[in-house]
Amino acid sequence: MIFRIWVVIFWVGLLMGCSEPTKNESAGKMVQPEKVYRWRLVTAWPKNFPGMGMAPEHIADAVREMSNGRLDIKVYGAGEIVPALEVFEAVSQGTVQMGHSSAYYWRGSVPAAQFFTAVPFGLTAQEMNGWLLHGGGLALWEELYARYDLLPIPGGNTGVQMAGWFNKEINSLADLKGIKMRIPGLGGEVFEAAGGTAVTIPGGEIFTSLQTGVIDAAEWVGPYNDLSIGFHQVAKYYYYPGWQEPGPNLELIINKQAWESLPADLQAILRTASLAVNNDVLAQYTARNNKALKELVEQHGVEVRRLPDDVLAQLKLISDERVAELVGEDELSKRIYQSYETFRKEMTAYNEYSERAFMKVRAALEGY
Repeated sequence: MIFRIWVVIFWVGLLMGCSEPTKNESAGKMVQPEKVYRWRLVTAWPKNFPGMGMAPEHIADAVREMSNGRLDIKVYGAGEIVPALEVFEAVSQGTVQMGHSSAYYWRGSVPAAQFFTAVPFGLTAQEMNGWLLHGGGLALWEELYARYDLLPIPGGNTGVQMAGWFNKEINSLADLKGIKMRIPGLGGEVFEAAGGTAVTIPGGEIFTSLQTGVIDAAEWVGPYNDLSIGFHQVAKYYYYPGWQEPGPNLELIINKQAWESLPADLQAILRTASLAVNNDVLAQYTARNNKALKELVEQHGVEVRRLPDDVLAQLKLISDERVAELVGEDELSKRIYQSYETFRKEMTAYNEYSERAFMKVRAALEGY
């Protein structure tokens, strides 16, 4: 009987202990459960697409782990909530809290945004990161996007791209005339000025458009992604170098009101995760593009061609004109252009003593 009484007392005490609120003994205050933020992130990429399509997934995973689940981000591929080319508007309006894409897709409404993806014959990936993070570029980007209630953070870079897939040989600038090519951003404007027709369509639609003849040529990214889509099945020639996108930067964009609702530690975690993935994406493309190119050539018989020097020279002249026209009368656009151009010229000069000088020596010594 006494044993039963003690058992009852034990369980009553245990239950009372479980139901009693936890107290902060030093402050004498109730400890409130930490708030969980559940956000949605839309992208311009097919769901789980290799490389850049996985970048937002990795950002979300890193944020969830570092925040102990306090910021839980669910990623949606292109078309799951909004179409690929409507990411900017959806985040700006607050339909969703975040987006992952490329800034040049918004050239129709924000022309200067193109400086933060790629400029033909412009900055490489390493140089772009230098300009954004230590050359004043990110501050200008934030100032531009603040007009649209957005905060941008670098979200990856695919490195120097290829010039694209063609079923026709390009031996002169005249060979570009009449070609309908999927090529967005400033590269598309230059291509049109050279006599072609530029078409902007999401990555998920390129293969079918090439296959059915809706377009005659296309640039997408580089061997790693191009192989996974299978462009070698619908085009014969693979041209380089990627004059149109020498270091295309990807963007993570956050609705300004959503950002300001986060406590400082979650803001820091989100920035840190994005910048870590920004570096990892470039490393991934650097490691995998070469193997993919070898497979395209050796197993699929793709003909890799270099664009003629005179074609590149003429495209560069057209590009310089188009970039100057882009700036127009907008004071902020002028400052972005001046900052970008100053950094580019300084890097071009310095590379004569650094990367370019070393690469030339290494290639020569190895017989290339």
